[in-house]
Amino acid sequence: MAYKKIPGGVTIPRGFKASCCAAGIKYKGRTDMAMIYSDLPCAVAGTFTTNKVKAAPVLWDMDVVYKEKTAQAVVVNAGIANAATGKTGLNICGQTAEFTANALNIPASQVLLGSTGVIGPNLPLDRITAGVTAMASTLSDSQRAGTDASKAIMTTDTVNKEFAVDFDLPAANGGTVKARMGGMSKGSGMIHPNMCTMLGYVTTDCAIDQALLQKAVSAVVADTFNMISVDGDTSTNDTLLVLANGMAGNQPITEEDESYKTFCEALFSICHDLAVKMAGDGEGATHLLEMRVYNADTKENAKIFAKSVIGSSLVKAMVFGRDANCGRILCALGYAGPDFDPAKIEVYLHGEKDTLCFYKDGSILSFDENLALSILSEPAVRFSCNMNMGAAEATAWGCDLTYDYVKINGDYRT
Repeated sequence: MAYKKIPGGVTIPRGFKASCCAAGIKYKGRTDMAMIYSDLPCAVAGTFTTNKVKAAPVLWDMDVVYKEKTAQAVVVNAGIANAATGKTGLNICGQTAEFTANALNIPASQVLLGSTGVIGPNLPLDRITAGVTAMASTLSDSQRAGTDASKAIMTTDTVNKEFAVDFDLPAANGGTVKARMGGMSKGSGMIHPNMCTMLGYVTTDCAIDQALLQKAVSAVVADTFNMISVDGDTSTNDTLLVLANGMAGNQPITEEDESYKTFCEALFSICHDLAVKMAGDGEGATHLLEMRVYNADTKENAKIFAKSVIGSSLVKAMVFGRDANCGRILCALGYAGPDFDPAKIEVYLHGEKDTLCFYKDGSILSFDENLALSILSEPAVRFSCNMNMGAAEATAWGCDLTYDYVKINGDYRT
């Protein structure tokens, strides 16, 4: 393993600061705006929602990432999504960026924006700009500042989500240097593959070519954030942004060499941990749900099978009820799409210490119901399927479907 997990989040890499404030966008008695700032301009890469209805900040950020390719600050609010707000929403993005640029003495084109919350209402610009003023004066590189920022962007999340790693790279002046990477995300509902619903921000002090950074981000997302689902709904606001300011002093990564491989492993670790934590924190969730499909004929088919199982409402309800109904997993595999021979697959339930085989040679097997109940009572419920077709594999993550999910979303707006 080329990286080491360390405490912290987005302020762990050199040159990055964060802050937050209670701007009163929607929530009372808690912080609801966050800012990330780099002392130097950063190479920036990103991926965004596949939903045809894209929120105003998504459109703004796509312009920055794909045209400017550099950025220095991120401003995020929780409570109102600034989605389905037309020209007014885009104008608010422009005014927020201009105001932030003046507060930080950087170009407006270097400001990235993020919003999460209720779709439809317009953001209160006066509260947004007051929040920017407050945050610009309290930026800090402390670990606490990064953690507080990760809490400020939460909506229905029950826990904040942040991770950090460090990794060795060749130094620009010889020897080696320890580069750092930190990330934070929010996401609990409206989460489904092909950019799951989330806001995610990753910072690193590694020096890397912007085109390679974008390539790494796009590749890593495919096996992390795009492999989780909570409720089958793809949001209007999904955004993952990665900023690299080069302050580690490493030999810049300009080709797909060993340094690039090390960087990708570190990025995968951050995105994997954030994605799994989001899946386990689905709205109302009581269990993380994992499905590993292996010995499939192709990677793409393995992904389709795994996503089908974790996205099934019946499988999710089964996990909530701790009912070892293997038929529901077989059903989800069967309608996934790709062809397979049901007589050749094997389905397993995995606990921390025990494994049960549910299905083999075309038949559901007898198993210890009490042991199954014990495994299904663990915080993480893990299934696997041996397709016996090839050598490809994929893993997807989700959560159970509970009464509380309906309660949370039945009155989300009001």
